[in-house]
Amino acid sequence: MTTRSIRIYPLGDEALVCESPPPATLDVQRRVWAVAALARGWPPVRDVVPGMNNLTITFDPLAADVDALAAQLAAAWREADDAPAAGRDVDIPVEYGGAFGPDLDVVAKHTGLAAREVVERHAAGAYVVFFVGFQPGFAYMGGLEAALHTPRRREPRLAVPAGSVGIGGEQTGIYPAASPGGWQLIGRTSLALFDPAHNPPTLLLPGDRVRFTIAGIHS
Repeated sequence: MTTRSIRIYPLGDEALVCESPPPATLDVQRRVWAVAALARGWPPVRDVVPGMNNLTITFDPLAADVDALAAQLAAAWREADDAPAAGRDVDIPVEYGGAFGPDLDVVAKHTGLAAREVVERHAAGAYVVFFVGFQPGFAYMGGLEAALHTPRRREPRLAVPAGSVGIGGEQTGIYPAASPGGWQLIGRTSLALFDPAHNPPTLLLPGDRVRFTIAGIHS
C-alpha cells in the first residue's frame, strides 16, 4: 500500500511497517512520532516502535483485521499532526580529539577542514534525536551540518568505548555502552547515556534537542 509515497507492509504475521522513503528529515520523524502516539491507543496493537523514516506496530493476530489495521495506519499517516514532539534541551559535554576522538583527523581530512574547525562546527550544531536504537540509549541525531558529513569506517572497530561521540554519514550519535561500531569517533562524553536503574533508563529520547559543549580539545 502506498500513501503519499509511504509503504505499508507486513513483517511476519504479527507486525506492520509504515515506511517513508529517504532522506531522513525532521518533518518525517515528527510524523512518525505523531502516528506512533495514535497507534498506541488502538485496541489490537501490542507495541509501537518508531524508527528512522519508519514505524513498526505489533498486534494480536487473533484480534486484528490486518487489512483494516493497515488502512487505519495509512489514514493516521495522512491525517497526523506532525507538530514537534515535546522534547527536552540536553547539553552533552565532550572531550574532542586525541584518545577521546581518534578519528577527528580523518573527518578533518575528508571535509577539508582543520580539526579545530570540525570541533567548533560540531559543537555549534543544533541536533534533534530522531530515534533510539542499535543498542539501548543510542540516539540517532539529525541536524549535522552538511560540511561535516563523513562516511562510516570501511572496517568497524571491534570495541568502541562507552560515551564515544561519532559521525556516521549525515548523522551524529553517542555510543552508550562499549560495543563494536563503525562510526568516525571525534570525541567522548563522561555522561551516562543508559542506566537501567533510572526511569526512563535512557538519557536521550526521540524529540530531544541536543547541543554538544566543548570540554576540551586534544591532539
